[in-house]
Amino acid sequence: MFHVMFFEPRIPPNTGNAIRLVAGTGATLHLVEPLGFDLSEPKLKRAGLDYHDLASVVVHADLDAALGSAELAASRVFAFTAHATRWYTDVEFQPGDVLLFGPEPSGLSDDVLSHARVTDRLRIPMVGGRRSLNLSNSAAVVTYEAWRQQGFPGAE
Repeated sequence: MFHVMFFEPRIPPNTGNAIRLVAGTGATLHLVEPLGFDLSEPKLKRAGLDYHDLASVVVHADLDAALGSAELAASRVFAFTAHATRWYTDVEFQPGDVLLFGPEPSGLSDDVLSHARVTDRLRIPMVGGRRSLNLSNSAAVVTYEAWRQQGFPGAE
């Protein structure tokens, strides 16, 4: 399956929504510290509802630890930014791919976007003059496209 990675997320409900996303799709959510909240925060739990026990969530000390982990060491890494020129629909996603999203409200820094492990930078198309989509919405759009391309394995 796929790996959704939130780099230094700040808003608990977005991470709670992502927990529901990975529980529903079979993906794994990777959270790269520092987090802007405690994982036991009520807003996070409320957004994730009862999906916490059904989701695979891994917390990493930093980006290098995350991308160097045994589970992700050989994975392709797609970084999402409004400044990319290539759309996410231009990619043939493969199981094991990492979908990397930046913190609210700044997005991924140039240092992260130029990380040696980043395979490509991708964007989600939007009407002109808009800054970005909500973090959890962006993750859902791309995760479902990646899952669709694989034929929705595990779906009922």
